[in-house]
Amino acid sequence: MSPRVQTHEVAVGSLALPGSLAVPDGARGLVVFVHGSGSSRLSPRNRHVAQTLQRRGLATLLFDLLLPHEADDRRKVFDIDLLTQRVGDAVDALRADRPAVSALPVGLFGASTGAAAALKLAAARPDAIAAVVSRGGRPDLALDRLPDVRAPTLLIVGAWDNEVLALNRLAYAELTCRKQLAVVPGATHLFEEPGTLDEAARLAGDWFETHLAAEAAP
Repeated sequence: MSPRVQTHEVAVGSLALPGSLAVPDGARGLVVFVHGSGSSRLSPRNRHVAQTLQRRGLATLLFDLLLPHEADDRRKVFDIDLLTQRVGDAVDALRADRPAVSALPVGLFGASTGAAAALKLAAARPDAIAAVVSRGGRPDLALDRLPDVRAPTLLIVGAWDNEVLALNRLAYAELTCRKQLAVVPGATHLFEEPGTLDEAARLAGDWFETHLAAEAAP
């Protein structure tokens, strides 16, 4: 039986970025979603993955990294340093303001450009981030910081997403942490093909369960 999940609409950080925090009973970890360019907390793909993680006993936060007027500014959309700062602010806000998740180990789930921001934050704050998963991400946009990442990192890419797969292989070679590159057969960039997003969610759930549970263990 799936755990009961309490969902709260939240304001994240000093900018009061809108977010949705879901906390299942007995949550063993928290996964913060870092969406990519042209997306938001309402992304149906990320929401689908989040629901899968919640059924596995993991709390999730989906939030907007940009304010409405910023979302149309392509410079801000691709400003990885800005996105990294916003994700760090979100983690700090949850630690300070949300007792239900403040002590949980934190994982980051990044998609597209959000994967680069997730990895840059993991490199900058190794004590704060326990695991990272990238789905169809652009970890190559954080190439200079990848050797500093200590959190176990899973890169999930569609087998038919040829250009992004090549970029992920480049990034994978630069990672020195515990790592895995998982190629999902029959999947393109958005994992729209039947069953491919479910497979990505399963892989992410396995990774977070393993590494967040290890972090939470006494």
